[in-house]
Amino acid sequence: MAAIYSLYIINKSGGLIFYKDYGSAGRMDTNDSLRLASLWHSMHAISQQLSPVNGCAGIELLQADNFDLHCFQSLTGTKFFVVCEPGSLHMESLLKYIYELYTDYVLKNPFYEMEMPIRCELFDINLSQAVQKDRVALFGR
Repeated sequence: MAAIYSLYIINKSGGLIFYKDYGSAGRMDTNDSLRLASLWHSMHAISQQLSPVNGCAGIELLQADNFDLHCFQSLTGTKFFVVCEPGSLHMESLLKYIYELYTDYVLKNPFYEMEMPIRCELFDINLSQAVQKDRVALFGR
């Protein structure tokens, strides 16, 4: 079983711009993935406002019995989050690396329009390699 179930990228206004499923048991349809992204964006924004800690960046980790949800928010407000096996390690560094791939292959692409769905073959290829390296590093697979 893979460490990462799925990856989501949400733009600063809460729209889902990228979704990739990595073999989770319950594959979601498009509407469910849109709902989850929208719900996470709202929960993240509310947690920033309700936090008793000044300068709170929002929810970074949500732990449940069957999964963990790790989130990284860039300075521009774009959110990257992965749904993974409970107790998965190094997801924060993986999310930062995915952000680097996003900046290198998506934002520098002259044909990409900001806030629109990501359709970039080089990003997909390098993302798949990064996730595969993460699986090998964690599980030796």
